[in-house]
Amino acid sequence: MKKFAVDPEVFKILPNYCLGVVVARGINNKEQNAVIHQRMEEQQEAFRQEFAQVNLKEYPGICVYRDAFYKLNMNPNKFMCSIEALAKRVQKGSRLPNINSIVDLGNVMSLKYVLPMGAHDIDRFDGDMMVRFSTEEDHFQPLGEEAAEKMPTGELVYANGNTVKTRRWIWRQSDDGKITEDTSYALFPIDGFEGVNDDKVQKARRELAEFLKEQFGCEPETGYINSQNPEFWFE
Repeated sequence: MKKFAVDPEVFKILPNYCLGVVVARGINNKEQNAVIHQRMEEQQEAFRQEFAQVNLKEYPGICVYRDAFYKLNMNPNKFMCSIEALAKRVQKGSRLPNINSIVDLGNVMSLKYVLPMGAHDIDRFDGDMMVRFSTEEDHFQPLGEEAAEKMPTGELVYANGNTVKTRRWIWRQSDDGKITEDTSYALFPIDGFEGVNDDKVQKARRELAEFLKEQFGCEPETGYINSQNPEFWFE
């Protein structure tokens, strides 16, 4: 059994933080999925039309993450959370590249529900995955770099052992944590806040699991993490 959990210390700062979780084994990530490709095109166009005149910094579904960054002593203007960065890019008319099925599917769901959604290769895990504050023993390998760098203490991160998979919570994924064509066993965390967008978190979790089952023949495991239930165990 493996565990994905949030350190209780996190809820002292973000008490209504929650996560929808999907775990799926047996994803064919070596070939482009035509359905995902089509949905990528359609979702980008739908997002541009719906958000053409929207100030993303003032949109409630993004404000909640910006406010959380401030509470965590991180400047969201300097370290833009993943969903704001993705939304801003599409809003401006940039076309998202087709990377691979797992990454592209995450982008589709992120845009549809305006939620940050990550993806992690479980076969590269060494121990449990945690959302926690960093320590001086932790290290992070930036994308495209061969050498890892030491982490400052007290930064909210996704970490597996002492390997930081995502810095500044939902800002930047590590080279070690990236999804490749060889990834077939993936953890999808969907970050949200109860009382704000937890309904969307649960809808996105359900749709993602159903899609993985339909398109890849997976039998996904799903879970929900909050302050009362900070751990999710999976096979």
